Amino acid sequence: MDAAWEVARERGLAEITLREIADRIGMRAPSLYTHVASKNAIYDAMFGEAWTQYADEVSRVEADLPQDLAGTLRAYADHFVGFATREPVKHLLMNQRTIPGFEPSADSYAPAVAVMTSFAEHLAPRGITAQEDVDLFVALVGGIADTQLANEPGGDRWTRLIPRAIDMFVRDLEDRNR
Repeated sequence: MDAAWEVARERGLAEITLREIADRIGMRAPSLYTHVASKNAIYDAMFGEAWTQYADEVSRVEADLPQDLAGTLRAYADHFVGFATREPVKHLLMNQRTIPGFEPSADSYAPAVAVMTSFAEHLAPRGITAQEDVDLFVALVGGIADTQLANEPGGDRWTRLIPRAIDMFVRDLEDRNR
């Protein structure tokens, strides 16, 4: 897995080859097939590993969430965007369909489902129960992360807009619930 992540960071996710991974771990490519069935199997393992890492990190955020809705949303947004900008290759694999023909297995997808389930469970007591509100928040925060990565990697032009975006989102929720 480490070799696959190295290749992805250096050359991009689509440039991963079994030959390159085998070379990096001192193995011949045909021998690697005794350990992995295909390149998509490697992507699947990477996908599961990335979501498991994110799930572990976000569980620590959830252990210390503020009680107010805006504070909770800000904590989630800051963590998600922070992870995306710190781990851009993992973010791409986890959240965008960049590999033609790759679809994660149910086992590798399970940590992503667990993250979203926990997220919804933490939002419900704070007044967000509609799936469309959860979806809008995910799209808003994902858009900030993607725009930051695409236009100013390493900067903060878009990430510094998180508090404003959260405030707008919360105001919209409050206006709709009046």
